[in-house]
Amino acid sequence: MTAEIVSESLIATLPGHTYVDDDVFRAEQERIFEQMWFCAVRSADLDKAGAYRTVQIGRESVIVTRNRKGVVRAYYNICRHRGVKLCIEESGEAGRSFQCPYHAWTYDFDGKLIAAPNLTKMPDIDRQKYGLVDVPVREYMGYVWLCLADEPPSFDGDVVGAIEERLGDAGAIAGYDIANLSLGRRISYDVKANWKLIIENFMECYHCATIHPELTEVLPEFADGLAAQYFVGHGAEFGEDIQGFTVDGSEGLERIPGIGEDQDRRYYAITIKPTVFVNLVPDHVIIHRMFPLAADRTVVECDWLYMPSVVEAGRDLTASVELFHRVNQQDFDACERCQPAMSSKIYAKGGVLVPSEHHISAFHKWVTARLAEPAAVVVN
Repeated sequence: MTAEIVSESLIATLPGHTYVDDDVFRAEQERIFEQMWFCAVRSADLDKAGAYRTVQIGRESVIVTRNRKGVVRAYYNICRHRGVKLCIEESGEAGRSFQCPYHAWTYDFDGKLIAAPNLTKMPDIDRQKYGLVDVPVREYMGYVWLCLADEPPSFDGDVVGAIEERLGDAGAIAGYDIANLSLGRRISYDVKANWKLIIENFMECYHCATIHPELTEVLPEFADGLAAQYFVGHGAEFGEDIQGFTVDGSEGLERIPGIGEDQDRRYYAITIKPTVFVNLVPDHVIIHRMFPLAADRTVVECDWLYMPSVVEAGRDLTASVELFHRVNQQDFDACERCQPAMSSKIYAKGGVLVPSEHHISAFHKWVTARLAEPAAVVVN
């Protein structure tokens, strides 16, 4: 399944079936999404005790909420009685507790079983033991990250390490103060394509001159086909006549105070495997979170984050948001055009990567290695 060198210029991609096969996708759910740190929810979306969002991670539904002390908690979205899904909606606010809609087993925001019909007649039931099953939680960059693995991997190694690998220093992102930025716009895209196609697209810029006229106008070097991610620490520089990271190159908004002069007028892109893209520009940050739902379907939730003063003042974000919204639409349209061909006999052995895409081969090797690992052991 690994990519092979087919010439000095070309390297083979993954085979076509790995983008359409349900068994491959199931293995990815089990050995990638359910074993790694998964960026699930923006912390600010959980603005009070009982506010919740449900998130699909691999094969599992998870409730993310806050307890009475304001601490973020996460639980498998499964009643311990008969396995009913507790929360059906994607988001909401539980008044005092989570109650199963089937037999009314009721849990507090710390997951403890606090009520059920005739529970007082069953004094031997351990209310902690039969409480909701919790999920390890970390908060970073203003987002809640979850891990379903029985033994979660190092957060610093996998998540912070990805930033260090891309920027050369994990501290280089600190000045953007992402955790304290405010949400200016959120757009959700339902993409009819495999999650790997979306990552591969984000990692390369060989396509930029073809389908991203607005982006290459702002970042002229992208027209040469080399993505910023190709180089450690490199940020693509704005064009000479470009004033801001906007759809027409017009002036942007207030620059984030903490970023350095060397980061001004530059765009940095970071991939945090398996499902997060971070885009850094002087006046805002764009976060993509992918939720792979099937071999041929991926929901991408994209957040545009700005200085709180910008959002509170109701500043016009249209030109700022529109640039990457168009980039997203152009990219996802390209991925959707690729998806049907993945099952073609012509693509059975895959395609090829040109030199400016060779770094994608490392991603393919990573996927292959993850799928070769033994299946996780279920612990009851």
